[in-house]
Amino acid sequence: MVDYVIETNQLSKKYSNNIVVNSINMHVEKGTIYGLLGKNGAGKTTTMCMILNLTYPSSGEIFLFGKDPKKYSKEIYSNIGSIIETPGFYENLTAYENLKIIAKIRGNYNPQNINLVLEMVNLENEKSKKFKDFSLGMKQRLGIAAAIMHNPELLILDEPINGLDPFGIKEIRTLLKKLSHEYGITILISSHILSEIENIADVIGFMDKGVLIEEISRKDLLKKLDKYVEFQVSDINLAVKILKKLELKENIDFTFNEYGTIYLYSHLELRDKFNYLFVNSGIDVKKVNLCEENLEEYFTRFLSNN
Repeated sequence: MVDYVIETNQLSKKYSNNIVVNSINMHVEKGTIYGLLGKNGAGKTTTMCMILNLTYPSSGEIFLFGKDPKKYSKEIYSNIGSIIETPGFYENLTAYENLKIIAKIRGNYNPQNINLVLEMVNLENEKSKKFKDFSLGMKQRLGIAAAIMHNPELLILDEPINGLDPFGIKEIRTLLKKLSHEYGITILISSHILSEIENIADVIGFMDKGVLIEEISRKDLLKKLDKYVEFQVSDINLAVKILKKLELKENIDFTFNEYGTIYLYSHLELRDKFNYLFVNSGIDVKKVNLCEENLEEYFTRFLSNN
């Protein structure tokens, strides 16, 4: 039997006539990094807020660690760390002093524990530096340190890499892998940056307009990524018309954009024939590439077919 840390059943959230989250069934397995992907406004933050009991569901169920959080609230939520909005710290205090205040407010102050979490997020050499002198990436890592000071088994992070430069993103990516693989923390992370989630997530859940479109393991996703042929043509309308008119046993699976690019997902073996037809019709073919989808391309195609 699979051990789910988070499981939802037909979970929904509605504000007046606006359905923000629509009957989602999420499954976050213990010890994994689950990437919740979707555009801004897809319902990711609302889903996380419902899981954390920061907002109430309109309907549906949530189970955390296999239990109903309404019945075991204190036990369950004391075992979760989270960052939903930008962490708030005192600008003129050091990293250590900020964590000390948070720990005392929570009633679990332990100097050794503070030093341990600073080491876990690679800030042990910066603990005497004032928060105002931290880079954005360091501030995010300190926020994660605050979220794990009480040794939670589950960490929920809403857009922790938003606004970071490439170096900061790499820092957070390395940290999350470390927390998962070395310390066994289950992580639910949301983002609209597909390429970064592709690099760290064990399982990816894709949300669009409040609906959880697909849940898929990274391993299975890699098997589903299609090879495709990319044509760059001078007359996109004529090229599309030619492909649509071709009488083949199966329909040609392709997409195109306004910039003159056609993405062909089927009949790849006929790419030379298509190129010949384009050229004979007076179309300049500037580029023909055999490629493999990345995560963003896969989900774009997935959405267009659903």
